[in-house]
Amino acid sequence: MEALLDEAGKHNLGSTAHLQQTGVAQMNALDAAKLGLRTVTHFYGHFEALLEDYVVQPWPVDQINDDEQMRFGQVARLWDRIHPPGGPEWKAYLEEHRKLGTTFDPTMTAYAAGRDLMRMRNADWHSRYSLPSLMDFYAPSRANHGSYWYYWTLDDEIAWRNFYQVWFRLLNDYKKMGGRVTVSADAAYIYNTYGFGNIHEMELLQEAGFHPLEVVQAATYNPAKTLAESRGKPIDRGHVRAGMLADLVIVDQNPLKNLKVLYGTGALRLNDQTGKPEWIGGIRYTVKDGIVYDAKKLLADVAGMVEKQKRSRPGTTSAGR
Repeated sequence: MEALLDEAGKHNLGSTAHLQQTGVAQMNALDAAKLGLRTVTHFYGHFEALLEDYVVQPWPVDQINDDEQMRFGQVARLWDRIHPPGGPEWKAYLEEHRKLGTTFDPTMTAYAAGRDLMRMRNADWHSRYSLPSLMDFYAPSRANHGSYWYYWTLDDEIAWRNFYQVWFRLLNDYKKMGGRVTVSADAAYIYNTYGFGNIHEMELLQEAGFHPLEVVQAATYNPAKTLAESRGKPIDRGHVRAGMLADLVIVDQNPLKNLKVLYGTGALRLNDQTGKPEWIGGIRYTVKDGIVYDAKKLLADVAGMVEKQKRSRPGTTSAGR
């Protein structure tokens, strides 16, 4: 790790790492940041650095790390094995990262099925915008990565719900002391479909205590600044200014009032004039490098791909938005 980060620095390259779960006892998030790692993605390495009574993860004696349900189920059970949130060790940990300039890139949406599998499995968009082959990949499987629902229990979900409350606190406390947090999704695993996962991640940051404006900052300016610093160049995107690269999304609703209007499916609302529910929002246009794309048409193209694959599979039908 030290050699890799040293070489990256010599070439003005940024650095990010998913710290492997089998290696965090030797290299937790703070160890890596002290060596020069600029961005920590996911949650691996944070909780291990904050363990209160142990220096390695206190797994069950029959732990098999290659069993993904055991691996993902047990990591959530670290939530109450760490120094108390808000305590001196907690604050010192975050302050050290702030001084080092570490970016936290949590990808909370990638693990959200752990705390509510039914919600993620039946999200509004799957029926029209997730390919049947992708839904097959998500389903319980001992061969596919992230498809570890061999027998996911309420106890597992409760552990993850508790874990998220501590994870939320970690991110919000870091933000409040001036640390940088970014939005990303790590899509195509664990019922986390491309595009929709980014908006879900924004929702989760708001749930963590971020103001909607801070969520937008985490999705735009913060990653742009992180990328610019890694190149050793001035920021050239990430906020609306003359001379900046024009990457924009345009929606006919106010996302600060409800981030859900940014989903391709939009948000469901009762129309009091007609007395009927209606779907509002959904990004109307995307501007990438100055080129305007009809986002609704792009979404229809995806729906067409999904429908085509469904028709090629006997016995499948389409439903939903």
